[in-house]
Amino acid sequence: MGAYATLVGQKLNATGTYDETGLGWEQIPLISVRGDDVNAGGKGDQAPFTDTDNYSYDRSFWMYNSLWEIWYQRIVQVTAQIEQLEKFRAGGVNSQLIDQYIAECKTLRAFYTLEISRVWGKVIVMEVLDQSQLTLRSKDDVMSWVSAQMDESIPSLPDMRPNQRTDIKGGVTKYTALAIKAMANLELKNYQGVADATGQIINSGKFTLYSDYYELFKTPGKLADENLLEIQYSDFGVGTGNNVKHLWDFYGPTSWTPSVTGAGAGWGFYEPSQKYIKFMLSRNEQKRLTTNVLFTPDGISKIKEDPAYSTLPSWVSNITPDNDVINNSARALFFSGKHYLPTNQLIPGRLSYGSNKNYIITRYAEVLLMYAEAVARGASPTAGTAVNAVNIVRNRAGLGDLASVTADQIMDEKYAELGMEWGIRYFDMVRLGNTAALSYDGRTFTMDKQFLPYPLAQIEKIQSLE
Repeated sequence: MGAYATLVGQKLNATGTYDETGLGWEQIPLISVRGDDVNAGGKGDQAPFTDTDNYSYDRSFWMYNSLWEIWYQRIVQVTAQIEQLEKFRAGGVNSQLIDQYIAECKTLRAFYTLEISRVWGKVIVMEVLDQSQLTLRSKDDVMSWVSAQMDESIPSLPDMRPNQRTDIKGGVTKYTALAIKAMANLELKNYQGVADATGQIINSGKFTLYSDYYELFKTPGKLADENLLEIQYSDFGVGTGNNVKHLWDFYGPTSWTPSVTGAGAGWGFYEPSQKYIKFMLSRNEQKRLTTNVLFTPDGISKIKEDPAYSTLPSWVSNITPDNDVINNSARALFFSGKHYLPTNQLIPGRLSYGSNKNYIITRYAEVLLMYAEAVARGASPTAGTAVNAVNIVRNRAGLGDLASVTADQIMDEKYAELGMEWGIRYFDMVRLGNTAALSYDGRTFTMDKQFLPYPLAQIEKIQSLE
């Protein structure tokens, strides 16, 4: 029935070629750009994107409208699938199978709605296509609805890891829904709800962290046992023909000397912050920092201007572990390593930046850290201690065990582990009202800036947004 197709990067059209119809290249960065882990980059181009990173919002900026419109198109498509599936049930298709497909649709729809609400606060919740009057629901109401939708869906979803599914490899499962439920309850500060949902994932024993943090975000980490939801792309292992590809160029270095001659560079619009880099250096975070950040020579020199970092470890280099050389750029001093695919992992003949790389949405490390935070903030443990969950994540990063852990230390671990991913840091700091963390490098964040304004193009269409 193809319920999962809305999270696959592209779909086959009538001519047998592939068109990008999934989550657009500009939408995830817009969700992610406002945290103190990442800056807009792209100096001299797309000024409203940079302004958004600085908490100055332009409701006429095309990216705002793109995120709203395209993600609501996905919500409409998934809702339409649910209505069509009920017709299949009426036509005699196995009812249990229909329940599963509907549950998959609800899970994807809940994820889209959760992210839209994180960005805009009050948004439209869609359960049926026929809506004579569109009404906005508060963020708390949206998150409660997401949690309830997951409760409805979980009993009908496969009890396995996404990579264990044989019908749709990497498709939605019970544990995907539990992770989304935990995310919604985290926004509600319902920490017991978070501990209960993440505890079920942990206690299942089905998930483990991928052994190599660096390779997790590259070809070897595709459909890893760690991943609960990811957008799948493929060039089918051949150098020509169909290529289901995300436009990773947005994140990539504008100038480099790749180890594979001719490999394409990027646009330089997604820059790890100096604050994040210095935080990681202060912790001697070699594994995670060399994974998460691509350094230019100018970037290294800029860090050294701070007397506290005048002498850097030898592993801080503009040469990646896979021997791609990152050159200076007018666009940014640093680039995101989580959105980088080494050129020696490109399929011969495929030279565009990041070709064949998946986009991970949520993973077991985030589950462990959500669980740890919930317990540290007072939830009753359901899957062991908070410190044990944190130490599992730290051990993979090459760091020693902690004997105990506070909520603040857990937020540091989340910052280190999940930097540059899906705006997690920004939404955490907003939830905690930590305006000081988000006021950095000349920025001043206040809580009235937590949501983007509704896109002007949508206000003109939807009266309730006025």
